[in-house]
Amino acid sequence: MIFLRDVSLSFGARVLFGGIDWAITERSRIGLVGDNGTGKTTLLRAILGQVELDGGSIEIAGRRDRAVGYLPQDLVELEAAPLMDFIKDRTGMGDLERDIRRCEEEISRETTPSAALLERYENLLTVFRNRSGYSFEARTRQVLRGLGFREGDFGKACSDFSGGWKMRILLSVILLSDPSVMLLDEPTNHLDTESMEWLEGYLGNYAGTLITVSHDRTFLDRMVGQIAELAGGKVSVFKGSYTAYLAERERRREALEQERLRRDGEIRRTLDFVERFRYKATKARQVQSRIKRLERLEVFEDLSEARTVTIRFPDAPRSGREVLTVRDLAKSYGTLEVFRDLHFSVSRGDRVALVGVNGSGKSTLTRILSGDEDPTAGTVELGLNVRIGFFSQESAENLDYGRTAWEEVCDAGSRATDQERRNLLGAFLFSGDDIHKPVRVLSGGEKSRLALLKLILEDTNLLILDEPTNHLDLKTKDLFQDALLQYTGSVVIVSHDRYFLDRMVNRVLEIRDGQLREYAGNYSYFIEKREMERAGDAQGTRPAAEGVRELPQKEVRRLAAEERNRLSRTRTALKREFSEVEGRIGALEADRAAREEMLCDPHVLRNGDRVRLLHGELRQIRTELEDLYERWGDLGQRIEALDAAPPTNGAAAESPRNP
Repeated sequence: MIFLRDVSLSFGARVLFGGIDWAITERSRIGLVGDNGTGKTTLLRAILGQVELDGGSIEIAGRRDRAVGYLPQDLVELEAAPLMDFIKDRTGMGDLERDIRRCEEEISRETTPSAALLERYENLLTVFRNRSGYSFEARTRQVLRGLGFREGDFGKACSDFSGGWKMRILLSVILLSDPSVMLLDEPTNHLDTESMEWLEGYLGNYAGTLITVSHDRTFLDRMVGQIAELAGGKVSVFKGSYTAYLAERERRREALEQERLRRDGEIRRTLDFVERFRYKATKARQVQSRIKRLERLEVFEDLSEARTVTIRFPDAPRSGREVLTVRDLAKSYGTLEVFRDLHFSVSRGDRVALVGVNGSGKSTLTRILSGDEDPTAGTVELGLNVRIGFFSQESAENLDYGRTAWEEVCDAGSRATDQERRNLLGAFLFSGDDIHKPVRVLSGGEKSRLALLKLILEDTNLLILDEPTNHLDLKTKDLFQDALLQYTGSVVIVSHDRYFLDRMVNRVLEIRDGQLREYAGNYSYFIEKREMERAGDAQGTRPAAEGVRELPQKEVRRLAAEERNRLSRTRTALKREFSEVEGRIGALEADRAAREEMLCDPHVLRNGDRVRLLHGELRQIRTELEDLYERWGDLGQRIEALDAAPPTNGAAAESPRNP
């Protein structure tokens, strides 16, 4: 249990927490949401004990026995230690292994080890076993691969990775530490969609308490069972997913609005009565009673104003039917080939998602399409009357740092009025005097929002967007996405927001292994087809035809039966091997336990040769077990992939555009 009792915190005149009372039960899975600036990150840090409160207290029951894992939102620097060594040290496994080795050395040196030394050694081994120490390296490799690292990364120094990959390293430390409480501040910010899906699967089996801040609606829907809304210095708890929270919040808002209207009517009627009979002696007592009642009536804020905030792109000038055509496109940086032989086109009205793992070349491709970077080979041809609007993750660098936010917005070519510009600035979290801030003093997120706002005001008919919603809170993100859904031009977008891509796009282009694969559908369709391809890979087959072939029903049934038989044979073989590996692991673990028990026997320990032999045998057993643990995990994943594969009905699936 985590108890927040009357928690208060202010920064100057600004009240961040106004007496928060909140009891977080064991194994809760909570999404912490709220507008930018409401204090979500500060609240996580307060629970962690990093923030000094003005008043109240935060208590984690049994804190001494409960580890708390915290992933910060801000980028961090890591020391120049090899990746695997860093993870072992940060999880405490490195110290534990060193303590065991030292203890073993002491035991082997002493003719008759003391009872205290033997007890200490046995305790260390018990802790090591309880923390799955023998399989730790295999599990670490699985976690790192799930988060997008490759085999060649495991020996690299942590300081050599970019900021986003350093955050993944910290996340892997938290996952492998298996703390009692996880506090994750925007854990998906630096993940590609494949890594997000892996993380969701991993956290699905996490048995502790999870509190996460996230602007990813799909992540919240899949991961949490409660939403805690931080607003006005208070926390309101809603049961269910983020989607359920939105519905319940709207229901509460409507109920509050109805109550406000009822109170307004009561106040109006009371005022009319008082004004009408104020000077009538026979009504004096009733008038005084109504005046006192009026003073007690609560005045509700008018919430109708908040519902009118919208963002709208200008009408897009009409372009030619073919908006953009790519032929034989390739890009390399020295000896590093990013992609090659890309062919695709974008037609008027298309909404295309570019997807792929981090480093696959999505951002590079958007820069080439926009004309900001030249390809190594191939061409990009724009259609008739195409006007590009480009937002990159470096778009903030294109602002004029000598201007104010207001001057930058006024400089954007648009037919918008000053009031419409002010409304847009407010929607993008620039309010009051903020609009007169010099661009040079804005935070990185504020600069990105300002660059995105300027793009909205421009007259375009092709938007090329690279992670446009990274620095938007959920409310502003929804406003922007609704505006983009109404945009009348064409869109090419890189985004990790799976909920948005599902609503937005009609085509998905995946960059994989330097080549392009096209899927004619939304993001969910892409995921479904990709899983079918992976299931095909597991069987040694691949769907070969592009689009869906129409086959006679008899042929469809025959193909479906063959497919089911292949799946069944593959699954049976994998399960047989899985069982054999599991049996071998059990036997080796028993051998290991027996030898460890011998090493705790004073009679055995008097024989130095016997002790050295046992240590040598243990090293061999541990080495074989590490390989077996990794094989066991790989087999389990392949079996799960086959079990999760949708039932086949015969033919058809997507194929690479560029074989």
